[in-house]
Amino acid sequence: MNRGYLALVLHAHLPYVRHPEYESFLEERWLFEAIIDTYVPLIRVCEKLQADGVPVRLTLSISPTLLAMLADPLLRERFAAHLAKLTQLGDHEILRTQGDPRLLEVARMYRRLLYETEQTFAVRYGGDLVAAFAKLQDAGVLEIATAAATHGYLPILKTTPSAVRVQIQVAAEAYRRAFGRTVPGFWLPECGYYPGVEELVGEAGGRYFFVDTHGILNAETRPRYGYVAPLTCPNGVTAFGRDPASSRQVWSAGEGYPGDPWYRDFYRDIGFDLDFETIRPYSLDGHTRIFTGFKYYRITGATDDKQPYEPARAAERADAHAEDFVRRQLETVDRFAPAMDRPPVIVALYDAELFGHWWFEGPQWLDRLIRRIADEDRLEMVTPGDDLARHPPAQVARPSASSWGERGYSEFWLNPGNDWIYRHLHDAALRMHRLASTHAGLVVGSPADRALRQAARSLLLAQASDWPFIMKTGTAVEYAYNRIRDNLARFHYLCDAAEGGNVDEPRLAALEAMDAIFPTIDFREYG
Repeated sequence: MNRGYLALVLHAHLPYVRHPEYESFLEERWLFEAIIDTYVPLIRVCEKLQADGVPVRLTLSISPTLLAMLADPLLRERFAAHLAKLTQLGDHEILRTQGDPRLLEVARMYRRLLYETEQTFAVRYGGDLVAAFAKLQDAGVLEIATAAATHGYLPILKTTPSAVRVQIQVAAEAYRRAFGRTVPGFWLPECGYYPGVEELVGEAGGRYFFVDTHGILNAETRPRYGYVAPLTCPNGVTAFGRDPASSRQVWSAGEGYPGDPWYRDFYRDIGFDLDFETIRPYSLDGHTRIFTGFKYYRITGATDDKQPYEPARAAERADAHAEDFVRRQLETVDRFAPAMDRPPVIVALYDAELFGHWWFEGPQWLDRLIRRIADEDRLEMVTPGDDLARHPPAQVARPSASSWGERGYSEFWLNPGNDWIYRHLHDAALRMHRLASTHAGLVVGSPADRALRQAARSLLLAQASDWPFIMKTGTAVEYAYNRIRDNLARFHYLCDAAEGGNVDEPRLAALEAMDAIFPTIDFREYG
């Protein structure tokens, strides 16, 4: 009987957005929405499966910037206020929709979900979702990996090798602080790989990383088993390649499950549908419309005439799609297993925020999928760590340079719309490298030492792949531009102050409070 493994990998990442200088800030809602729509539902799905005795092994990569925001007292406090405001809106919506039973059912569903979010976030975990994920890892439900420190796109940053090394080493240290153990593996940002980066992954303690399909297929040595078996690099670190079919089934706008007409439409939100006076108390600042999360219509089709959302029908579709997904994975197993000396590993890579936020029914689909796999003798859920523990290396070879971006390489992060940023990033990285050597003898804790540590934080934040990504997609471009500009300005100001011996300590303290991330960072790591 053919048997195979499914390694389901979710990558949870958001850019570091924290603005204590403002009472409220639009982009902080990226975090708040992800907590409500994705992170808490994922925790609840895992806990329910665990309570029901359903065997489950998921890999969850949590980026260091997301870990920092989930642990931040200010952002926790702001999220609690945001949740209370949405709860109030939920009460109002139940009253407003009394005249339409179809909408009332959906309003009650949202109110119940908000209650469950509050119970998980505030009551069960006291606002500490990192502890919730750690508990699931300790119980054997999750294998938690990490990404680079600020999700810098490593194939472009490699012109200054220390910049890549620090991105990886700082991430490994953040992981140790959060989970009390060595990081098992890395989600290289955007799956951006270049030959040699595995050496830095190994130095940081990582045993594996992920690449896109063609990174395996175009390896330096032809892969014996294609992309359904990992390649182990000469230094012993292993590359797992993405399965393209499982990606299309979930990601594809045309073929993927989230486009089903019975699923909830993301864009029809009362924040834009209702008259402004009704929605004003729940707008951003009393003037700006925003998404509220209250959405009453289903995708329906390529039409503006959307039909009301029916939760029961959507749940039926999630179950059918889970069944279809299992069937397709078994077909993959039957295709590859007879020619292999080990079970094929189907590596399904997804952004975690797809599940719940963009695809509202995604957590339901995960729950049903895992329950179906538990009843299937021919398919087992594993993590990369499980596979490495069970089988010797299938083949020793380096993958090829690659990413999971459009066209498979670096075009999405390096193009005429954003290429101007890299000369500034490279210049800053070189300056940090030089200062790490010339100022290594500074007294730890002195104003100049603190200034250069803060400069290192600013450099890492400027290097985030999110900013060129946003510039390419055309969403929140001004914010992305401002983040790069501001972080580079802070970096050079701090370096100038440290070199000149004239650090303004009150201003330094303000910058430390503003960008309060990576508390143990040492600028000397760039040396």
